[in-house]
Amino acid sequence: MEVANLDAAALSVYPGPAAVFETDGAIVAANSRAEPLRAALARGQALGVAALIRRGGGQPQAVVEVLANEDGGELAVEFVTLPAGGRRVLVLGRDVTLERKLRSALVESRQRYKDLVDISSDFAWEVGADGCFVFVSPKGALGFSADELVGSQPEGFLVRDGDGQGSPPFATKIAVVDVEVWMRQADGSEACLLASARPIRGEGGTWLGARGVCRDVTQERLRDAALLRASNRERLLSYIVRTIRDEVEPADMLRAAAEATARVLGATGCQIFRILPEASDFALAAQFGDAGDEKPVLDSFLGSDHYESDAEGWRALASVTRYRHSINGALCVWRAAARPAWGDDDRLLMDDVANQVGLANEQIANHERILRLSRTDSLTGLYNRRAFFEEIARRYQRLSRERQPAALIYCDLDNFKWVNDVHGHQTGDEALLAVRDMLLRHTRPADLVARLGGDEFALWLDGAGEQAVRHRCEELMDSVGELERFSGSPERPLHLSLGVAVHVGDSSETLEQLVARADRAMYEVKRDGKGDWRLSMPPGGTGA
Repeated sequence: MEVANLDAAALSVYPGPAAVFETDGAIVAANSRAEPLRAALARGQALGVAALIRRGGGQPQAVVEVLANEDGGELAVEFVTLPAGGRRVLVLGRDVTLERKLRSALVESRQRYKDLVDISSDFAWEVGADGCFVFVSPKGALGFSADELVGSQPEGFLVRDGDGQGSPPFATKIAVVDVEVWMRQADGSEACLLASARPIRGEGGTWLGARGVCRDVTQERLRDAALLRASNRERLLSYIVRTIRDEVEPADMLRAAAEATARVLGATGCQIFRILPEASDFALAAQFGDAGDEKPVLDSFLGSDHYESDAEGWRALASVTRYRHSINGALCVWRAAARPAWGDDDRLLMDDVANQVGLANEQIANHERILRLSRTDSLTGLYNRRAFFEEIARRYQRLSRERQPAALIYCDLDNFKWVNDVHGHQTGDEALLAVRDMLLRHTRPADLVARLGGDEFALWLDGAGEQAVRHRCEELMDSVGELERFSGSPERPLHLSLGVAVHVGDSSETLEQLVARADRAMYEVKRDGKGDWRLSMPPGGTGA
């Protein structure tokens, strides 16, 4: 087209802005759609187009300008300059507003999708037809960088499938959502991932790989596992507590606790120790199953509350038991060395069980204390009347079955009232304690010594026949001089009277008859002047 023909009419057929400029910027001709360009140039804008015009139209050149349109909006126009002959330049524009908006929208959409993927997952990935990673999120995964993962096989990091069913998501042939897998991390630890993936297929349905996202739920799984273990420990502890509580007899409580603890902890054996009131060291109170040498375990408690060791074919785990911060015993469980080592759950459960055994030890100690108070005389510590007769009734049945002899001796102090009246009750108590010591010196550990009340005492001699009883009575009467220092006056010395009844092994005499004979013998001594002893034999025997 000749330049002379490039007038406004000729340019009007062009669908976009079109104008002919002199290289100094003067407009030669323009169509109506070039008005925004004219206005922009007049305002000193569209500098890119102005520069192209000044350079002339030797070679086609292009630039994009943003212009104001008639509606006050903005137009993005791509301008191209062409030579128009002489010093003139033809400027043609193409509206690229929609194209730029679409491109911007696409970029924004991609960024939005990327942000959503980053937020909803820890990393995105894609594997190719060879099963290797061809893409991993730039930030990497599992402690590896993206470059370290690309080109490697996902199976090389796979520890196990969460459900153990089907192929892993990295090789899936169907769309999967939240498949649990455990993978090895860079530091060697394991991570639990929830993977969602889709297969990539080509023409004809050929599998070309898969792509998906993974979310790290390791902490959630570890927390769930910890809660499950805690719940399991609580359940096992409740079982042990119920087992202890269901036992009526205190001694059976610890035996039941030892058995339940061994079973719950998967132990070969269990030992429970108590610190008895009369001792300062641990004493074995209950045992279930087999156990190793407890001495090193108990010795360790001088410096620590816990003990764990593998020695001499045993795995030992032990802890002291306490009540109100005071040690009252110990709990020890044993496993054969071939069994698994103790775990953290075992140690935590052991501490919980030790607390319960500490309570049980205290309950048993309280029971024994109450029982001791109910069965002993508060001053002398000897059996009281009720406990004495309960015990000899139990023994008498055994003697009858075994046809063994025994003897009952009533001991009554003479002139004890004058001790209290002259010297006071404190001296009277000292006299009673002296009588206790004298009776204990002349009896064996298997014999029973009791204070029946006031100034009355009693002895039960197991296996003692007539000759042994006579000898014992003579010894007591020879020792009675020890009591005279407590006497109220020389005319009323503190002496002892004894009433004795011997049970012959083959006798059919009842315990009540035996007690009655001892009582009658005592009455005879008192009647005949006190300070002596009298032996009553069963019917058919002789007495002295």
